[in-house]
Amino acid sequence: MDRLYIVIPAYNEEANIEAVIKEWYPIVERIGNDSRLVIIDDGSKDNTYPILQKFSGQMEQLVGITKPNGGHGATILYGYNYAIEAGADYIFQTDSDGQTLPEEFWDFWEIRNSYDMVIGNRDGRKDGASRVLVTKVLKLVLYLCFHVKVTDANTPFRLMKASTLRKYIDLIPKDYNLSNVMVSVIYAKKKLAVKYIPITFRQRQGGVNSINMKKIFGIGIQAIKDFRRMNQSVM
Repeated sequence: MDRLYIVIPAYNEEANIEAVIKEWYPIVERIGNDSRLVIIDDGSKDNTYPILQKFSGQMEQLVGITKPNGGHGATILYGYNYAIEAGADYIFQTDSDGQTLPEEFWDFWEIRNSYDMVIGNRDGRKDGASRVLVTKVLKLVLYLCFHVKVTDANTPFRLMKASTLRKYIDLIPKDYNLSNVMVSVIYAKKKLAVKYIPITFRQRQGGVNSINMKKIFGIGIQAIKDFRRMNQSVM
């Protein structure tokens, strides 16, 4: 039987974290087989981790972890490595802002054996025109830098075979900010079996987004430099 680890990074999400736990925990309960919901607090300055600790004491399949702040991408990689080392068969990643719907997970789970990664396509996303533009620009940049067509490289709604991810995860620096983007690029470059499925992508359900357009611009400039440097390593 397949063992699922759901990996969710969290930073200053005290307004959302309880709802996120209650929405996603039933999935690992239903799958069983020592599956886990793993939420990693990335050095939050609010009550995210105390809330996480409280629920971890009540839910045996919930793992709450805290670590020094390292950024969203580095926290995702931390979670992936944790899940791989813990013996996960499948790893699912989503975010802690409530923009994705747990009920859409099951369409992914049903076809898990046929693909190395099943990933959401945020067509018609509801979080603003600026984010839609960023996704389109990223798609173009990835094509220019890596010569691959990736539908939605940074989607925080992806189900991966842990055995496949284990083979390639060390190609990504542990402190890399766009780790999910690089996972998508590597899978495309290696011509692995990837399936995109349209998903609902709502507005943030609470709290404050820690990424603004100024930060996005800065991340983008650094990303182009990193993409050029990393192109050879993912050949």
